[in-house]
Amino acid sequence: VIPSQRSSELFASIRETDKSHFFKLQGKRRSEKEYLAYDTTSISSYSQCLSQVTYGVNKDHDKLPQINLALLYGQTSNLPLYYRKLAGNITDVKSVKALLVDLDYLGYSNIKLVMDRGFYSSENINALYANHLKFLVATKVSLNFVKKEVQEVHSSMRNWENYNSNYDLYVMSKMIKWEFSLTRPYKGDTIQENRRMYLHIYFDAEKKVESERDFHGLLGKLENELLSNKLNKEHEKLYNKYFEVKRTPKRGITVTPKNEAIAAASDYHGYFVLLSNEVKDPIDSLSLYRNKDVVEKAFGNLKDRLSLRRTGVSSDASLDGKLFVQFVALIYLSYVKKMMHDASLFKDYTLQGLLDELDVIECYKYPGQSLRVGEITKKQVDLFNALQITPPSLQ
Repeated sequence: VIPSQRSSELFASIRETDKSHFFKLQGKRRSEKEYLAYDTTSISSYSQCLSQVTYGVNKDHDKLPQINLALLYGQTSNLPLYYRKLAGNITDVKSVKALLVDLDYLGYSNIKLVMDRGFYSSENINALYANHLKFLVATKVSLNFVKKEVQEVHSSMRNWENYNSNYDLYVMSKMIKWEFSLTRPYKGDTIQENRRMYLHIYFDAEKKVESERDFHGLLGKLENELLSNKLNKEHEKLYNKYFEVKRTPKRGITVTPKNEAIAAASDYHGYFVLLSNEVKDPIDSLSLYRNKDVVEKAFGNLKDRLSLRRTGVSSDASLDGKLFVQFVALIYLSYVKKMMHDASLFKDYTLQGLLDELDVIECYKYPGQSLRVGEITKKQVDLFNALQITPPSLQ
């Protein structure tokens, strides 16, 4: 076991140049071959000495300051490719441009990104086009250009030919024109042109029922707040959007629902959309998008199996080094899980069970001699072979 002081020294000794070299080698080896899921998570901290620890949107709902961690994860390889530490108050949508700068610096080419709707903005889409990257991004149905396209297919969306039994969804796709804009300060001009984009529209009947229930609950809450005159400043726009409020000395407060506005909002319940500049088929797009949960599982492995729910260090240098060590550990852990899956080992082992089976192998070293490995059983040799790892030698 490495003492705490020694581990802090080890973490602090890892240089930025070493990490950059590692990521550049990663990119040369892997980045051209698959879609990469990009997401962020929050890591809470008790430390008051870390410069980027601050309050933000905590994805674990901890009431603590935090740093954020961004991660790129391969959807085919099931291996992590890149990570970046962010200040705790940086939102998802603001992290994309810095990601693109890093990808360019590290020499990653032909990148294909999958991102959820928290990363969508017209600025980010323009930046993805400008950097010649392929993407699949979720976005809100409430955007004007999306609402327009959904309205055009609304009457025919639930026709039988649009139903997909594998996903129990109605699906349609449209090729649209994205109004691309790029300001070039060094030339003093702005490029404006149309770019091809595929808009994939999905309708989920079950999701519509859930959304309606939630929406009705919200309307009831808004109405009660108005009638009781216990107003919430954050709901002011919603009050005006969905209710007509009159106050008279005799009748007091009268609240009348704006039925047209309520019906218009209900029209979009059950819909969700994906945008891509490469994937034409709506089912292929949906499959790719849902596979992005590999990055969410990776965050789970970092926090639970690799004990990263808290920063656990008191200096920026130690934190930077610890995150890199944890990232390398995540690569190993992800590789073992992938090989277990490929070799059908999960029928007989959990991940922890397999690691425990191999953990009993002893390593020892005599003064002046190289490291030696203790006896290995046939069962352990078979596990190493199944993982495509050369079993350690007794010599």
